[in-house]
Amino acid sequence: MDLLGAIKVSSSALTAHRTKMNVVAENIANSETTRTADGGPYRRKMVVYETQAPASFDAMLKDEMARGEGVAVTEVVSSPEDFRLEYNPAHPDADPQTGYVKMPNVDILSEMADMMVARRSYDASATAVENSKNMIMKALEIGR
Repeated sequence: MDLLGAIKVSSSALTAHRTKMNVVAENIANSETTRTADGGPYRRKMVVYETQAPASFDAMLKDEMARGEGVAVTEVVSSPEDFRLEYNPAHPDADPQTGYVKMPNVDILSEMADMMVARRSYDASATAVENSKNMIMKALEIGR
């Protein structure tokens, strides 16, 4: 793979990680939202990355190095997990019979861990772009 291909792969990772961080931020912002446009509580969203057909690691690595396409977010899906129930009979969205409110299925600690992983991955991809750029510059200096 040429150096520009390495930059292409790293830039696709930057885009994917930025999407992941935006989705995590949306989940955190809506962690207490009990009423959405759909009528129910906010449902946690998750990022789905594009996957490859199973093959040996060596074959997949050689194939990806040759293609240099990188990673892409295929879709953002809602979590199928159940909502958590919170007893609060004074809440306007509480069930009149039981007094429980359906709260979003967002766990702040998990979201913060996801955000830290996405941020570190983003930083690593940005470093890879910078290193590829430096290698290109050194190659140009050698050619003088």
